[in-house]
Amino acid sequence: MRIVIIATGSRGDVEPYIALGVGLKKAGHHVRLVSHTNYADLIHPYGLEFWPVDVDVQGIAESAEMSERLGGGNFLKVMSLMAKEAERSAHFLAKVGLAACPGMDIILAGLGGMYVGTALAEKLGLPLVQAYYIPFTPTRLFPSFLIPEMPFQLGGSFNRFSYHLARQAIWQGFRRADTLARRNELELPAAPFWGPYNGKFAKQNPVLYGFSPSVIPQPPDWGDENQITGYWFLDASEDWAAPQSLVEFLQAGPPPVYVGFGSMSNKKPQEVARLVLDALAKTHQRGIILSGWGGMHADDLPGTVFRLESAPFSWLFPRMAAVVHHGGAGTTAAGLRAGVPSIVTPVFADQPFWGYRVAQLGVGPSPIPLRKLTVDLLAQAIETALSDTAMRQRAAELGAKIQAEDGIANAVAILEKIG
Repeated sequence: MRIVIIATGSRGDVEPYIALGVGLKKAGHHVRLVSHTNYADLIHPYGLEFWPVDVDVQGIAESAEMSERLGGGNFLKVMSLMAKEAERSAHFLAKVGLAACPGMDIILAGLGGMYVGTALAEKLGLPLVQAYYIPFTPTRLFPSFLIPEMPFQLGGSFNRFSYHLARQAIWQGFRRADTLARRNELELPAAPFWGPYNGKFAKQNPVLYGFSPSVIPQPPDWGDENQITGYWFLDASEDWAAPQSLVEFLQAGPPPVYVGFGSMSNKKPQEVARLVLDALAKTHQRGIILSGWGGMHADDLPGTVFRLESAPFSWLFPRMAAVVHHGGAGTTAAGLRAGVPSIVTPVFADQPFWGYRVAQLGVGPSPIPLRKLTVDLLAQAIETALSDTAMRQRAAELGAKIQAEDGIANAVAILEKIG
């Protein structure tokens, strides 16, 4: 079977699809991965056929304008900027996708690649498989990830309707970019005004969901066409080795607290770093600070804090006492798998959803929006995560369940039935 995977977005958005590609390759299938040039060094060690799209997604995420909008936490403002960037880059993605797809058997795409994936499937007559790491199919069980947590329940009908609202919020923002790609690169008519969600290519195959049924059980109104497989984890490549300085730091004392905010850029990284350092000092905890795309760093770190550029979470998180992060789907999954409490500081999009889910599962304190984070709030959350014995036990038990799952093998088996 020959599969082309279209994966766009931040590193956390792309990693699950790399992992799925690796699993397919190990099962004897040929995989082409279409993604941003930024991820060449990440993808190449896994031996996947990489088709780069010349769009600097890291530069977009770190721009002053993006930092300003992320700081406000307004999803619509962030989406409007992303829509503008999508218009500039739509033809690059469509052009590379059009070159990569001929001769393939299946196009697989998630939220970042669904629209171009649908257009390519229409152009070339190939089957499209949707594969997500967040709930995207309407259900009465809980509202869409884009709907803020309410202090009261609005009922199953509203929950289901919220998915249609979320789908339109995303689609209408990207509709112009999709139309430009269809017209200029693919020679196709524009997609329907309300989007491709009910079209032939969106409904012909099962929809894969790469998260654990222990974290989000299968909604009873989803039906067999929506399959929760378990997480698609990307473990460290065989040639990766931990820096000696990191190993020595870990061996020099008790497990530290990890703090990192992924690709969430911040207009005041020094202030955030100082806040984190003060919270660690107040709780008398050792810490590891991951700078990430946000550029979070602090000069003259104390000996109890280690600054890290990057490391595979599959290796790092099980060695932590707790993990503090922005609530991205991939980082949340890695924290849950590690079996240690998570402290989520969401910024926008699906991050509040995962933060509340962590709290509902009892494996971390209530989420604290990053824009509201203070030394006292972070210190209190760290104290809770480290001292609450029942929370730590629940985190360990959930981690064991997730570790026993094989989401990639389950997804590969479903794809093999299609191909």
